[in-house]
Amino acid sequence: MINEKIAILTDSGSDVPVDLLKKFHIYELALGINYKDHSYKDRVDITPEEVYKNLVHEIPKTSLPTIGDVHEKLEQIIADGYTHVIIPLLSSGLSGTYQTVKMVCAEFNQIKTAVIDTKNIALASGFFSIYAAELLEKGLGFDEIVKKLESKISKSHIYYSLETLQYLVKGGRLGRVEGMLGSILQIKPIIACDENGIYHTVEKVRGRKKSIAKTMEIVENGLKNTKKYYLAISHGAAQEEADNVIALMKPYIERASLFISGQISASLGVHTGPGLVGIGYFELD
Repeated sequence: MINEKIAILTDSGSDVPVDLLKKFHIYELALGINYKDHSYKDRVDITPEEVYKNLVHEIPKTSLPTIGDVHEKLEQIIADGYTHVIIPLLSSGLSGTYQTVKMVCAEFNQIKTAVIDTKNIALASGFFSIYAAELLEKGLGFDEIVKKLESKISKSHIYYSLETLQYLVKGGRLGRVEGMLGSILQIKPIIACDENGIYHTVEKVRGRKKSIAKTMEIVENGLKNTKKYYLAISHGAAQEEADNVIALMKPYIERASLFISGQISASLGVHTGPGLVGIGYFELD
């Protein structure tokens, strides 16, 4: 363990805020946002606001980090003097990022890698990198951190109240989310990742306000018997509603070991569209 110098690498779909990437020196792989005439790197040269603004004209496609990008990032980590790298990534059930990174890592003998399928998305995936960084600060070794991260896969959760399902349908990310008649009936589904890391419907609620209230209720019930946790309240072009949730959940925010709020990344916004409110938590020891 004395000779271990451990890096952490995440992806932009895991939504780790920029200030925490900097604080913990976490490396990030950018997903692609592809329009007919131009491609961008998520969180590098395009913002979620720009994606939402342009949705009326064109719904872009998203793409994995390229094999070249993964190679480049690992080479950079090695050049920076690291001997080990822990790589928690968004769900393999929603993206091929995990498979791509795993494949490239197999070509690198000069650094020890651990690629972790978090079976989740956005901050419910990003929490793993933050947790790994905190364990690293406490002096834990590579194998011990990897083991702890793997034990947390069922302990990370994020629930989304969506304004519309049309973007999930168009992006082919629907999984088992049902209710195409929802728009007619004003049914607002609450979605999350299941144990396989695929979207499924947790609840179907009629009306926007009730949907957000139910999302809060689900999380508050989950936190009742949880003493230590990270908490996140995120949104996709729904700042006002997210602010209301933050005000209502103040007692839970005050108890959290870490609280994160903000806009989701562009690569997620493409698939969920404007009006998303998400609440996530990660159960600590």
